[in-house]
Amino acid sequence: MKIPKTIDELQEDLKKKKYSATELVRYYIERIKKYDKKINSFLTVSEEYAYSKAKAVDKIISNNKNFFNEFPLLGTVVAHKDLFLTEGIRTTAGSRVLSSYVPSYSATVCKRIEKAGAIMIGKVNCDAWAHGASGENSDFGPTKNPWNIRFVPGGSSSGSAASVSSGFATFSTGTDTGGSIRQPASFNNLVGLKPTYGAVSRYGVIAMASSLDCVGHLTKSVRDSKTIFDVVRGVDGKDSTVVNSKFQIPSSKLMKIGIPKEYFDVGIDGEVQKNVYSAIDVFRNAGYEIAEISLPHTKYGVATYYIIQTAETSSNLSRYDGIRYGEYRDKFGDEAKRRIMLGTYVLSAGYYDAYYLKATKVRSKIIEDFRKVFDLEGIDAIIAPVSPSPPFKLEERTDDPLKMYLSDILTVNASLAGLPSLAVPCGFSKNGLPIGFQIIGPKFSEYTLFKLGEFYQSQNNWINKEPDLEE
Repeated sequence: MKIPKTIDELQEDLKKKKYSATELVRYYIERIKKYDKKINSFLTVSEEYAYSKAKAVDKIISNNKNFFNEFPLLGTVVAHKDLFLTEGIRTTAGSRVLSSYVPSYSATVCKRIEKAGAIMIGKVNCDAWAHGASGENSDFGPTKNPWNIRFVPGGSSSGSAASVSSGFATFSTGTDTGGSIRQPASFNNLVGLKPTYGAVSRYGVIAMASSLDCVGHLTKSVRDSKTIFDVVRGVDGKDSTVVNSKFQIPSSKLMKIGIPKEYFDVGIDGEVQKNVYSAIDVFRNAGYEIAEISLPHTKYGVATYYIIQTAETSSNLSRYDGIRYGEYRDKFGDEAKRRIMLGTYVLSAGYYDAYYLKATKVRSKIIEDFRKVFDLEGIDAIIAPVSPSPPFKLEERTDDPLKMYLSDILTVNASLAGLPSLAVPCGFSKNGLPIGFQIIGPKFSEYTLFKLGEFYQSQNNWINKEPDLEE
């Protein structure tokens, strides 16, 4: 059974009755059972639930000629990152603290995706509490990169990326606080969207750092990412940070693209630079104006991010006291303890002004850098690498937290500024490992990013490449 890579192709097959939704779910579940033992992308496979939803989808298709207009995700199969609450189905946040927690309600995004016709097949692995850039901090074992299981799939949305790349689901949900969708997307030959902060509700998603967390998704194609974003965006009355802003209408003219010199400085792997520059050339050759820009406070991004993020993390994790739900705090892993201690320290009396307050001021400088580029220099979007390196080996950075934190150096600034960013595949390393670039835009410019991303994907065949799970 050959399963198409995109939502449009999948729905066309269902329309032509090449297979039913029930057969589709059976294909995915059999594939998970066969291959996921070595990938470790799933923590919970909701087999019974998936089959019941598939039968309902088949009934809709047989009784409704306009089913895809009414249900834009009908027949697709989704894997939810295990930070998303799902009513009646275990949600762990990748931590033993919540190893037996079963929520009594579902996240807004999960509800909207289900209402649009998608079938949930299970919950996927992640760094515990979303603390990590490699997938190795999960209390249930690391997820492996399906392109080479000796390498990391990225994090914290490790299972989200690996499950889609492995062909276990049509798409997956993820969260991006400092790069946790874009980096694993880049490491797995996928498209990953971090929306504008305030575009998608976080209600029912376990929080890490509340002023940074964004809810997004990982897909094979940019077009799929746009389809899903149309379903999940907008206010729900439960997350007060979400606004019904007017999204930017993409320009009908060829746009002006900025290339930040700071993102190509010393420390960026040569293969990453080569592939991203090749992607830039695709736009240049098509007539887009390419301009070098400067974001001078980029170098302070990681330090600023890890002060603000750990401060907010320590506050959010204080609710897990083992009294209302979950296990006691002795079940926290090393990385969670590290971030709790760092966050408590930077918020403590005598250190607040020196660290946290100063970090918020630098954050304002980073926001101003982007504002100048977009508003004063007329830049429509920015293209940059996602990660300073291709996927790295398992255990290569686990003993060096600072080196691990530097994995986020190219993604945290867009997060600090609350900007949307779309990761798009752009090639492979000499070792056959995926490499991606990101397109960053002003707030609520998601549709501009989709337009640029769709154009780029129309010029290459990276989407057709798949990992060989038989190796």
